Amino acid sequence: MTQTSPFRPTDNTARNLACELIDTATYGALATVRPDLGLPSVSRVALATDIRGEPVTLISTLADHTRALQTNPACALLIGEPEETGDPLIHPRLTLHANAVFIPRDSAEHSDLRTRYLSLRPKAKLYVDFADFGFVRFEPLDAVLNGGFGKAWRLAPADLKPDQRTT
Repeated sequence: MTQTSPFRPTDNTARNLACELIDTATYGALATVRPDLGLPSVSRVALATDIRGEPVTLISTLADHTRALQTNPACALLIGEPEETGDPLIHPRLTLHANAVFIPRDSAEHSDLRTRYLSLRPKAKLYVDFADFGFVRFEPLDAVLNGGFGKAWRLAPADLKPDQRTT
């Protein structure tokens, strides 16, 4: 029996939708592997984007997911939330497979990212400068986009770049 792929060829519809989900996400589900048990764990994290359009978060070194990412930077982010009505499975969502990159606090990139992050997430001003908080950028390895029933795509990192958008 021949099995057909459930994935559509990547096109501008998929690229635009994936970039829109990343751009508009205020939070996502972050999947990591717990180093103490080797088990998967999922946390909700706040999200924004850096100037390249890649997702970033501001997290505390006290969080389990931070320690997990420091041990193993491979992770996944689920981005996209169901709307208020209808079946939650018909709404678009993006699973982003990524490597977490910690941004050194004393770097120019940190300073630039702090400014951008606060412009997008002003409430973070309450804790952005706490000594235990730092920025993490999620560098995409690939992604799976589910645009609703029967609409699935696999995307490469290049497909997730803002300059891939078309109207």
